[in-house]
Amino acid sequence: MSHDAANLTLSPSAQVGANVTFGANVVVHDNVVIGDGVVIQDGAILGKRPKLSPTSASAPVGDAPLVIGAGAAICAQAIVFAGARVGEGSIIGDQSFVRERSTIGAGTVIGRGSAVDNDVTIGDRVRIQTSVYITGFSTVEDDVFVGPCAMTTNDDTMNRHGDEYQLHGATLRRACRIGGGVVLTPGVTVGVEAFVAAGAVVTADVPERGFVMGVPGRVVRQVSDADLLHNWR
Repeated sequence: MSHDAANLTLSPSAQVGANVTFGANVVVHDNVVIGDGVVIQDGAILGKRPKLSPTSASAPVGDAPLVIGAGAAICAQAIVFAGARVGEGSIIGDQSFVRERSTIGAGTVIGRGSAVDNDVTIGDRVRIQTSVYITGFSTVEDDVFVGPCAMTTNDDTMNRHGDEYQLHGATLRRACRIGGGVVLTPGVTVGVEAFVAAGAVVTADVPERGFVMGVPGRVVRQVSDADLLHNWR
């Protein structure tokens, strides 16, 4: 198969499906699997291996391939690391960043300039907006919405800990909604169909259907039956 995009660097070991479109200046490293109908826009980098600091909590990436599912789009200047998986029909937005061993489900959108750190699991039909940070070791279940500039964290000590310390990211349960500019502290769980209003700082678990506002965040009411996801499909 030949690809004539300008300045395409394509590893001989890469597996490229049918009807894949490459933009200009794309780099595809070793051990990348690209499904049928994938669109890879200008300047994207696929299969980059991480450069880890000596104190990094991330494990070496090993030989796991980067897998891009059929019909996905990797937008301009996005970077998707070795060992990640991108589900069918998902969109990785311009200048966004998906690290090693992270999984993006089918039909999910990662917004422009957002970062998905290592060892993150993101489900199907998730909507992550612009400039969001999903920290390492987080779980985001199906149908979650995360508003622009929201941030998760995973280190209570801010790097004042020994090797035995375990980082613990956020857990966002099915169909919960996180407003713009929200901060979630390490280990927080946001329950099924919960709603966190813009600008809240969440320091404790949010119950199922809890409606949280404020700094620190507090539950002020419950999400109504009329506002549940199944009423909007």
